[in-house]
Amino acid sequence: MPKNQVKKPVPLGPIVVKSMKKKKILVLCTGNSCRSQMAHGYLAQMGGSKVAVYSAGIETHGLNPGAVAIMKADGIDIAHHQSNHVEEYADMVMDYVITVCDHAKERCPIFPASVTTSHENFPDPAKAQGSAEEIQMAFEKTRDLIKSYGQQWLKERHLLASE
Repeated sequence: MPKNQVKKPVPLGPIVVKSMKKKKILVLCTGNSCRSQMAHGYLAQMGGSKVAVYSAGIETHGLNPGAVAIMKADGIDIAHHQSNHVEEYADMVMDYVITVCDHAKERCPIFPASVTTSHENFPDPAKAQGSAEEIQMAFEKTRDLIKSYGQQWLKERHLLASE
C-alpha cells in the first residue's frame, strides 16, 4: 500500500452480544441432605459458568455422608455443601426452582410467576434398607437418575457448559 493511502475500515455488520448473566437455580427437597445435594453438585458441574446453583430444604437434616461418598465416587465433591433452609433464599430472585421429591413439591413455598418450576420425584436412598451393598446400590441408582435428569434438564434449556 502506498505511503499516503489510508486503509478504509471494513464493515463488520451488527455485533451480537449474548447475555452473560448466570441463571440462578434452586434445587429443593425435604431435608437438603441427599437428593437436592446431588442435583446441586451435578447441575453446578455440568452447567459451569452458565449457572449459579443453590439447594435447600423445607427442613434441614444435615449433609448425608452416603450422598457425599457416592458423588465423590463420580468425581464431584459436595463435602463443602451445607444443609440450608429454603427461607435463606427468600430474598433472592431465582430463574428456576427444581423440586426433587413429592414432599417438597407439596410443601414448596409460592414463588413469583417469573420463576420456572420443574419437578421430578427421585427415590430417597437415605431411606434404603438392607445390606450395605443394597444401600450402596440405592445411592448409585438415585445418583445416576439425578445425573441423567440434570443433564437433560440443562440441555433442554441450553445451559450445558459444553454448548
